Amino acid sequence: MNRHVTVGLDDSTESHAAAAWAAREAASRGVALRVVHVEEWPITPEIPLTLTEALVERYETLLREAAERARRDHPGLDVTTEMVHGRAGAELTRAADEAEVMALGSRGLGGFVGFLVGSVSLAVVATSTRPVVLVRAERPGAEAGATESGAAAGGAGAAGAAGAAGAAEQASAGAEDAAAVGSPPDVVLGLDIAHASEPLLDFAFGTAARRNLPLRVVHSWSPPASYGYAAILDPEIGTGLGRRAAEGLTELLRPWRSRFPEVRVVEKVVVGPAARELVHASRGAELLVVGRRGRRPALPHLGHVAHAVIHHSSAPVAVVPLA
Repeated sequence: MNRHVTVGLDDSTESHAAAAWAAREAASRGVALRVVHVEEWPITPEIPLTLTEALVERYETLLREAAERARRDHPGLDVTTEMVHGRAGAELTRAADEAEVMALGSRGLGGFVGFLVGSVSLAVVATSTRPVVLVRAERPGAEAGATESGAAAGGAGAAGAAGAAGAAEQASAGAEDAAAVGSPPDVVLGLDIAHASEPLLDFAFGTAARRNLPLRVVHSWSPPASYGYAAILDPEIGTGLGRRAAEGLTELLRPWRSRFPEVRVVEKVVVGPAARELVHASRGAELLVVGRRGRRPALPHLGHVAHAVIHHSSAPVAVVPLA
């Protein structure tokens, strides 16, 4: 099969936003766009054939109009459509595994809804072997602060363990994030330097390069609880830990800066729960990129960081399986 980007389509506003994102992504990669709708209605005596035919006609129209919009917005883009019959989770995961990237709609800000039902999108994100991007529709007037409250839960004490140095870093980070709203868009990569992977870095750098955007790499760290009292007595301990984290991030990114010299990279090391810091960082971003450990678990599973940013990020979220 030719290289392509796939979008799972239904008739929701979020799904149309995902289709627009996928068309732009396909055009930037120079690959085809595949638009897929999964039809789960069974043809049984309990469901009249006329109703089934009406639904098929409705979704054929939906696919055709989505393809026409993509071709109009990106002249020369090769667009194919497909209506698939089967279980949505399985069929969309199969489609995602065949694509360079899969895009799905997500409502965000208070729930994971996505394509058809939330469990479907969750299954695709948690089990696909390829990157999946969740896109939500623009919601004018949405409060940025509302995106942060859920992600902050469960991690309020982490910065305190860093003592005075950690508190100062966190206050500075909050000011920078507030200033980021209204700034030129960028791609944000949430990176754990202890579990970095080539697919994750390649996706983030490649996206920034293709879209001619800066790449902001955010590494969040929290000291062990045992450092709490020592940090209060000697704030330099926290400062030293932060310095080592920053040096580790710089060293990790050095070969990637050489591979993508056209990408302007901004490194940011912050103290605090990773989920909260990434939700902050997503404000004003064009895309937030995070990793997901493991492949095809027995049950769909997302780490708490990926799960939190999917719910609360104000930007589209790309979840990339870590090799």
